[in-house]
Amino acid sequence: MIKIEDKYFEKFAFAKQQIQNHLMNSLKDLSIAIKVDILDVKFNYAYTSLLKAGIALLSFHGVRVKSVPGHQVKIIQKLAQLLNDSSIEELGNIMRSKRNLDFYGGGIEITEKECRSYIKFVEGVVNKVGGILKAHD
Repeated sequence: MIKIEDKYFEKFAFAKQQIQNHLMNSLKDLSIAIKVDILDVKFNYAYTSLLKAGIALLSFHGVRVKSVPGHQVKIIQKLAQLLNDSSIEELGNIMRSKRNLDFYGGGIEITEKECRSYIKFVEGVVNKVGGILKAHD
């Protein structure tokens, strides 16, 4: 059983198709991140893919995310807990910080090497989430 904080999450009974739709949305963003040539666009789509994978896994566990300040940190935290992988929280928060600096700080420079690394990381997470969902189909 996953511990949920009422400020960020609520119990919700998702239909199987809704859970699958969350995963498909994550896969769509990952596909865009892989295909597009603009580095900051690649990065942003990789980040949203990570968040959407977390939302898919949380929905599988009967938890809906509330859109409140700090919810992205909590999605990343719960994703790491559910997959029992602390590197997800570490790298996910690095991505979140970079995205926030880009969004609120006037932009950032993302290198091709960083993008490849982030995309590889996100692919691994999305594949783990997909595997869990498929195993319980």
